[in-house]
Amino acid sequence: MVFPVRAGEVLLARKTRHIGEGRWNGYGGGIDPGENLIQGAIRECRQEAGIDIAAADLRKMAEITFHNNKSDGGQFSCLVHVFIVEHWSGEPRATEEMIDPTWFPFNQLPFSEMMPADPIWIPFVLSGKKIRGEAHYGPFQGKLLKPVVVTEVVGFD
Repeated sequence: MVFPVRAGEVLLARKTRHIGEGRWNGYGGGIDPGENLIQGAIRECRQEAGIDIAAADLRKMAEITFHNNKSDGGQFSCLVHVFIVEHWSGEPRATEEMIDPTWFPFNQLPFSEMMPADPIWIPFVLSGKKIRGEAHYGPFQGKLLKPVVVTEVVGFD
């Protein structure tokens, strides 16, 4: 997940599908075959926001594991790598996957329209702290089943 930032603001957009549909979110998704983590983040920003990012401009800020309970009783977990980027080329725009790109001041994020764990971990990232975290969601990621755990770290392996 990538959060473009500028002068105390972060760019968010509304997801049009998959986990978080209809909610404000950062940019990102899966890694395609043959890609590494950085290449995937760059591609996703190009596809979802229309911006081009250099690998050297991505600053890794978090690793968050999201544990998800499904409505059929199954479970799946995903590790999300979170980056901040301050430099890019191109003007952010709406795309098929992400609409209404909007700049929000760090202290006025639309948390009521974001994923339930976001108010816990995103402020750490936007304040420049590196973290590892864990969140446990119920079906459709509408409710947290446990408190979100956030631990500050010096860096990542």
